[in-house]
Amino acid sequence: MSVLINKHTKVLVQGITGAQASFHVQRAIKYGTNIVAGVAPNKNETSYLGLPLFGTVKEAKEQTGATASIVFVPAKYAKSAILEAIQAELDLVVVITSGIPVRDMMEIKHELLNSSTILIGPNTPGIITPEEAYMGIFPDNIHKSGHVGIISRSSTLTYEVVLEINKIGIGESTVVGLGDDFIIGTSFVDIIKKFNNDKDTKAIILIGGIGGNYETEAADFYDQLKVKKPTLALILDDPTPLSDNKGLAPEIICRGITSAADKKRILEQSGMIVVDNIQSLKDELARL
Repeated sequence: MSVLINKHTKVLVQGITGAQASFHVQRAIKYGTNIVAGVAPNKNETSYLGLPLFGTVKEAKEQTGATASIVFVPAKYAKSAILEAIQAELDLVVVITSGIPVRDMMEIKHELLNSSTILIGPNTPGIITPEEAYMGIFPDNIHKSGHVGIISRSSTLTYEVVLEINKIGIGESTVVGLGDDFIIGTSFVDIIKKFNNDKDTKAIILIGGIGGNYETEAADFYDQLKVKKPTLALILDDPTPLSDNKGLAPEIICRGITSAADKKRILEQSGMIVVDNIQSLKDELARL
């Protein structure tokens, strides 16, 4: 089993004619991803890369039955593209674009409140269900099918973790990159719920990021679960020590919780297994 995406998921690509999108779409198709269409508002052709090309998401969905979208649209146009996908009532939208203005993301978050769409990103490597399908820019050759679900706010660290756990014979059910930006569409909590309900996922790895309170929200949720799967949290130390005077903005935004040490303490109190490095992560996984 998997969460969010499998080989049957029908995927469309917004911004498919861009150089980055073209490169990654061809790789994804070769991998097995069921990409069924592209969307380009000012299109001059009816097809691209052998796929039908449409002017709107709504038209592409109606003609192909697509339920998911990958957004490769430049940051200044991304808000319109994302809102179009949400309003077309797609189940899943994965936003690769980085640098989307905070105000734009706030509007998108507001739109999501009245929607059933799951938005992953922005600034994410995407989602991959190994040996089935992926949406995004993952180095697909490093992933192996298995029973550990991974949720991460750090793209590079995710790749390192995958490579290292594969060395000890452990593969992944699904890997979800939540996104490296400050405001993201989906939280750790949302994906923990899905992994906790997935019969094929036996354990979960949570890879935290710097700043924000997404990890502490996950701890609050995990602490309240009556039935929970073993969850390992990898939180690296902050790159620079925080001043004792954290200032007003972090206090408001993060409720005063800004350091890696704070996050580790709260995650551990929730019942998660907290580790400081990948070797410790491998050791703890081997004990499960």
